Amino acid sequence: MKGYYISSDKKELNFDIIYGFLSTSYWADNIPESVLRKAIENAFCFGVYLDSGEQVGFARVITDQATFAYLADVFILEAHRGKGLSKWLIATILEAPDLQGLRRVLLTTKDAHGLYAQHGFVQVEHPERLMHIWYP
Repeated sequence: MKGYYISSDKKELNFDIIYGFLSTSYWADNIPESVLRKAIENAFCFGVYLDSGEQVGFARVITDQATFAYLADVFILEAHRGKGLSKWLIATILEAPDLQGLRRVLLTTKDAHGLYAQHGFVQVEHPERLMHIWYP
């Protein structure tokens, strides 16, 4: 996309941008910095950047690289929304070589269902089969 690029090189990530957004998001509100650093360290990460190198978006994937992946922490900074960056980011993630051949990719979100549907995501057919432990 003109003026932007996506990279999975963690050295390019701007932790302050990521933490600044996620620590105020509905899904990671008040996440401790140390927890987020560990989460990033142990996941495949994708950053969206202006050609100048300024980070404007992020997503991470937790996976066994064989059968399952969990897509998390997807965001584009407000000033850069409406340009197709989220769509491009999701497509790039789903095309990543390390994520090919998986049986399932899961995400949880209360918004942007239309975005994810464009990439093949559907509501879970049997939500009664899903369980979780929540440690707030």
